[in-house]
Amino acid sequence: MSDAITDTARPARRIGALRELWPFLKPHRALAGGWLLFLGLSSGASLVLPMAFRHIIDQGFGHSSQAVINQTFIALFGVALVLAVATAARYFCITLLSERALASLRQTLYSQVIRLDVVFFERSRVGELLSRLSADTEVVQTLIGSGVSVALRSAVMLIGAAVAMVWTAPSLAGLTALVIPAVMLPILLFGRRVQKLSRASQDRLADAAAIANETLNASTAVKAYAREDIESTRYSNAIMRALATARRRIGMRSLLTMAVIVLVFGAITLVLWAGARHVLAGTLNAGVLGQFVLYAVFAAGSVAGLSEVWGDVLRAAGAMERIGELLAERADIVDPAQPKALPRPMHGALRFDGVTFHYPTRPDTAALHDFTLDIRPGETVALVGPSGAGKSTVFAMLLRFYDPQSGHISIDGIDLRAATLADLRGAIALVPQETVIFAGSAADNIRFGRQDASDEEVREAARAAEAHDFISALDHGYDAELGERGVRLSGGQRQRIAIARAILRDAPLLLLDEATSSLDAQSEAAIQQALERLEKGRTTLVIAHRLATVQRADRIVVLDGGRIVAQGTHESLLAEGGLYAELARLQFVA
Repeated sequence: MSDAITDTARPARRIGALRELWPFLKPHRALAGGWLLFLGLSSGASLVLPMAFRHIIDQGFGHSSQAVINQTFIALFGVALVLAVATAARYFCITLLSERALASLRQTLYSQVIRLDVVFFERSRVGELLSRLSADTEVVQTLIGSGVSVALRSAVMLIGAAVAMVWTAPSLAGLTALVIPAVMLPILLFGRRVQKLSRASQDRLADAAAIANETLNASTAVKAYAREDIESTRYSNAIMRALATARRRIGMRSLLTMAVIVLVFGAITLVLWAGARHVLAGTLNAGVLGQFVLYAVFAAGSVAGLSEVWGDVLRAAGAMERIGELLAERADIVDPAQPKALPRPMHGALRFDGVTFHYPTRPDTAALHDFTLDIRPGETVALVGPSGAGKSTVFAMLLRFYDPQSGHISIDGIDLRAATLADLRGAIALVPQETVIFAGSAADNIRFGRQDASDEEVREAARAAEAHDFISALDHGYDAELGERGVRLSGGQRQRIAIARAILRDAPLLLLDEATSSLDAQSEAAIQQALERLEKGRTTLVIAHRLATVQRADRIVVLDGGRIVAQGTHESLLAEGGLYAELARLQFVA
């Protein structure tokens, strides 16, 4: 019984998803008011037309009066003029309303998604998110821009035509009313199925978009492994699944349209037959019948329009349901209710106190286990160990991409969870192992480290990172477009851009994750000098698999299985033996 109730209530909830559009429509009440005003004018002008035709039939043709015909047609043209102006104004208001509302929706949706935490992106596909930002919002825009307008116009015309039909010929109107339940029945029967197929169609399109986004962003890997045919087939299969779902949705909507048209025009035929009998019997004027028939056509067209729009409403409800899921997402990592300000200037003292952390995707394995580490202000500490030892997790915890399940992390004595995310991350400069280059100029990519930096500061940072020479050699220099994901640059050049960003950021805490892994020996030597200058006066944590790059660290911390197994200088650790000595033997002896 409960399942039946749930199934019955679900479509209502889906249609209810459209209520989430109200905050985006509310600020544009003036446009909505103008739209309603012009909707009333255009609908009123349309409903006047049958009266004019009745007047022509009964007064003009019947009495052969040239003057009456002239006056009637002049009035008819005036009504048409009002109809044309009101229709154009109505279209302008509703179309601009939809554009503004959808722009606000897209801004809000992107702002919501970009602020969600790392855990959300670990379980989401970027291609599907892009589909919700583009395809789903376009479906909603279609509903607002045309669907709602058609629906309300059809509803107004249906009500107006129904009232006019009763006023014109009550007996014929009563006959027409008998077929209304038969017209509404297929809408109710097919509507729920169309709703489900609309949601499924959007999901299949999102799957295809996710595949395309994934493979196009990894085009070099696809080509390197000669997987063009395989990936094309995979994308084609996804598109065909989307097409199959769309075919079922289109077929269902076609059946709905066909049923409505057959029933509506069957009703009109029935009414015409009855009306013709009344005219022959002399109980009804020909002009009255003509007027009634026009109102019946208006009513039939309105019902057909409502059935068409109902399909758009169901499709938009499915899209808005998907959008609403994103809008309802909440980040686990958020600013505290009463944040504490980090000291200015910061000293950079770091402390990990009994930190234990499990990744959400690997709850049974501790990435860090009872991890305790004190780092003095200005100290350079290198983290070494085998893959999976927990080195990158330390960086992720400092950036507060995650919170520990137990223990505390503090900077200058303040728990990271007590500071705002902007304050905390603003105090950190990161050089990641995999550098992200945006589709902008070289200057813009370096300025990503500090948006308000001047052109000269950008150039100084590039010089310090040994990036100035290759940037100057590009066409247009610092204004050169680097291409999507930095396709115009080598791996080492991309890494120097990342180092320039960190230099420009001028933060008290520096995180270097394999910062020189993509550099040749000559470039690495130059960059090491730049990094030594950058590290002065800053607390620096370095991750490096090549032990030659961490020998200058004040302290080396050896990790294994999320625990600290040794720490000291390069020489003391070699003398101590253990894991570090084994790693050094494998690298230096070879």
